[in-house]
This record gives sequence, C-alpha cells and structure tokens, in this order.
Amino acid sequence: MKPQNFEEKVVWYYLIGTYVLYFLGAQYVVAPIFAWGMLAYTGKRLWQQSDETPVEERIRVPVTVWIWIFGMALVAIALLVGHYTLDMGTTRTIKSFVNFFMRSWALLAIFPLIGCLNIRPQLLCRAICILALQTLVLIPIAYALGAAGVAMPLYVSTIMAKIGGTGLTYYSINLYTLGEGAPRLYLFAPWAPALAFVGCVHFFLATQETDKKWQWIGMLANAIAIWGSGSRLGLLCLVVLPIAKIVLANMIRPSMQIALGTASFVAGVFSYQLLTLADNFIIYFRSQRASSSRVRDVLQRMAYYQWKTDAPIWGHAIKAEKGPKVVQEMPIGSHHTWFGALYTHGIVGFLGLAIPMAVTFVVLLIKSQSSKLAQTALAVFLVFIAFSMGENIENLAYITWPGLVLLGMALKERVKFDFAKLG
Repeated sequence: MKPQNFEEKVVWYYLIGTYVLYFLGAQYVVAPIFAWGMLAYTGKRLWQQSDETPVEERIRVPVTVWIWIFGMALVAIALLVGHYTLDMGTTRTIKSFVNFFMRSWALLAIFPLIGCLNIRPQLLCRAICILALQTLVLIPIAYALGAAGVAMPLYVSTIMAKIGGTGLTYYSINLYTLGEGAPRLYLFAPWAPALAFVGCVHFFLATQETDKKWQWIGMLANAIAIWGSGSRLGLLCLVVLPIAKIVLANMIRPSMQIALGTASFVAGVFSYQLLTLADNFIIYFRSQRASSSRVRDVLQRMAYYQWKTDAPIWGHAIKAEKGPKVVQEMPIGSHHTWFGALYTHGIVGFLGLAIPMAVTFVVLLIKSQSSKLAQTALAVFLVFIAFSMGENIENLAYITWPGLVLLGMALKERVKFDFAKLG
C-alpha cells in the first residue's frame, strides 16, 4: 500500500509520523496548517477542473459537505458578532477568530472537504493501523515509566507553545497521568478522555482494513488505548456502538425489522425491570468518577443558565477563561459540545452545528443500508455524537481528523440501492 498522488502522500506521511509530531509538541500547530493548506489545494483543483479533466481525477463536493461549510460559517458569524456586541476590540477578535475558529470549528468542515479529494479509504485505514502498531509498542513503555514513578510531563515544547499559544496543555508531552491505581494513558492526546475519543475513531477506521493482520493490530491497539485511558464513555462506545452500527445499517432489512419488533414487544413486557436496570447502570456509571460527573453537571447547568439569561442569540463569544471553585475552575462552556456552543455562540452557533450533524446522520443512515464505507463512517459519526456529550469535539478535531476525512469520503460516494437484495 503506497500513496499514489499528492493528497495521499500528505495524509499517509502525516498519520505515520503522528508520534514524531507529538514528541516535537507540534500537533496543535501543524494540523491546522495541514488543513488550511489542503483546503487551498482543493480550491486550486476545483478551479482548474474542466470538462477535459479525466473522470478519475475529478473532485465532487456533495451537498452535505457544503452544508457543513455553511454551518461553520454561521459559527464564524456568531463569533464575530459576539465579539462586536460585547465590545472586545479588534485585536482580541482577531486572536479569537484564529484560535477558536480557524483552529477548531472550521476544521469540522475542512477535513470532510479534504475527504472529497482522490484519497483511497484503504490507504487512510492502513496508515491508521501503522500508527496503531506504534501505539502498541509505546503502551508497555508508558506503563513501565508509570510503574517506575516517572512524573509527567516529560517536557513541554516551549518553542511550539510560543508559536501556537492557547496554553501549554497542547504542547506538553504527557504519556500518562499518575493517580490512584494504574496510570491513565494520554499517549498522543492532550488528556485521557481525548485519547479514548481518538481511539474509538481509529478503532472503527481499523475495521475497514482489508488485511486481517493489520486490521487486528489496529483494533487491538486502539481498544487497549481506550481501556488504558480509563474513560467511561470510551469503554461504553467500544461495547455499544458496534451493535448500534449493525442495527442502524440494516434498518430496511425485513430480518432486522422483525428482530426490532420482537425486541420492542419484549421491552414493553419487561419495561419496569429494564428501566430499573438502566437507572442502576446510570448510577453506577456516574459513581465510577463521581467528582468528575458532579463538575460536568454543574458546568452544563451554568452554561445553559448564562446562555439563556445573558446572550441567547450570539452567545458570549469565548469560553470563560476560568470558572468558579465549585467546578474546580474549569471554564464555563467546556466539557460539552452542545452546551459549549450555546454558551459561546448562542442559538446561531448551536444551529450551525446541529443542522449539519442532523443532515449527516440521515445521509449516512440511508447510505449505510448498502455501502460498507458508509457503515464505517456512520460508526465514526456515532463516536463524534457520543463524545459531543462530554468533550468539545471542535477542540479535538486536530487529532480526530482522520474520522472527519472518512466522513467526507462516505458523503461523496455514489450509492446505488438494490432493494431486491435486501429482502
């Protein structure tokens, strides 16, 4: 498996060199440059495209990707208007636009657009599996260092921090964090739940790999990384989402409809017991890290209240730099994509995300009935939906971008439905 054109080379070498970038502290700087550079390249290709362009070299941007571009444009407008209405000044507005839009929200639209280039899904998935092999080698080293009590971070890339700004978290080389019990792995992610997020994305990308050896390496390494991160949501996704993918991708098949009908009847008969079981699971889930759950709940309530009371249309423009002690000084608007969107960008920014998310889900659901690529993309998208309830997914687009690129590939794929085969 070798890259065959410029865009494949960029994606291939970026992915297999992820740990090089990480140990240089350069991921948070290079990823947006990579995204915007490839956006310019895509624009150039579209501009030069004509009727004489060979069919296999043509680029087609589907409507859903244009909806993502439109949605992120709404977020940009909300950010600018929010700064204007709150009189934050030109300098701060420019800094916010660069740091909180060009390096985060905008990437949610740019990477699916990059997926519309001539990049083979097989190449993307093989590169993910090669990265997973590197992870498989690094995990025992991380645990050995943790057992030896080596403190983290190993070091901070101050040069990259000066170039990139926005705090030292993204430039700190933290392989893990020490606490009670075993170390919680970070690896190339900025914090443990972020590793679970990217691990779930990579896990489902690895399932698309056709070579069984590489497929198992990719799945095993990412499953171990998710487990090592100690993320409750990550482990839940690893168990639930493969089942959800099978159910959703077979919705129009009579066998699945019969199975769901039977399950609905049984669930109705045992509804009380199932509801009790669900309540007990939620209590158990939250009790595993009770202080974290409490902080997240308070953050969400504060974000919702301040959005509704102070800035319902355009939001507060930026997250609070430092929250109160009751939330351990976590910024209001963090740890939840949807409440964060409401707080920072109001109902305008919220709709800018909600509309493309809803459209993408429907399109992938339809395509997944007859496309394996769409089935994988649907599973990846479910990961984004799940983690939007506990993370700000826009802030982590710089490491979850392979999943966004795959979304673009699936959205541009032309799918023919043979309903006769579905009976």
